[in-house]
Amino acid sequence: MAKSAYSDAIRYSQDQLAVQYLPAVKAMAYRLKERLPSSVDYNDLAAIATEELVKLARRYDETQNDSFWGYAKTRAYGAMLDYLRSLDVVSRSSRKIIKSIEYEIGLYLAENNEEPTIEYIAERLGESVEKIKEARIASEIYAVMPIDEQLSALNERSTIDVIEQDELVESIKAVLEGFSEREQLIIQLYYFEELSLKEISETLDITESRISQIHKAVLVKIRQHLSRNDG
Repeated sequence: MAKSAYSDAIRYSQDQLAVQYLPAVKAMAYRLKERLPSSVDYNDLAAIATEELVKLARRYDETQNDSFWGYAKTRAYGAMLDYLRSLDVVSRSSRKIIKSIEYEIGLYLAENNEEPTIEYIAERLGESVEKIKEARIASEIYAVMPIDEQLSALNERSTIDVIEQDELVESIKAVLEGFSEREQLIIQLYYFEELSLKEISETLDITESRISQIHKAVLVKIRQHLSRNDG
């Protein structure tokens, strides 16, 4: 009976640890949701992160790691990214359409300094508006992934198959150096500080559409840089 009581006390302590950090996990899920299209449900993200938090609390050993949140934060966030990957939004057909969409957006931006409408893109590509919308949603979802995963998502083979990880990092740095300090800051805030487009817009006093343009331009240039290296 004493052993059972001890086990119950340990389980209670572990669950209380999870409860303590539940608001932080929910805030993290909300922040990620802000960077995603409306088709992704916040409740799904929060539930997945919460479930991971409970699992982590129940196997946490403070003698191995003295900061539970430092231990749990990355893993809870990773669980939400795993969920987004499981949606399998970037299918083989989507990859081709997304590349074509980015190309058309680039041409239009160069001439008009603004993004074209979905209807314009659909007409240019000979696709339905609905299909273009679906491809844009897929593009928005994988846009929250690490840059190397985004590059891989649009390639037939993994980026790591094309270039070693260290070289990939150097390539990304080399491309970013070609952008202004403000543009580099936008990438820093989006990927590493995990700010939403709205938060970056308010911080830097720049429109969300312009931030989106810079983000897309960086990815396109990195892909072009890697293609040249691979060739």
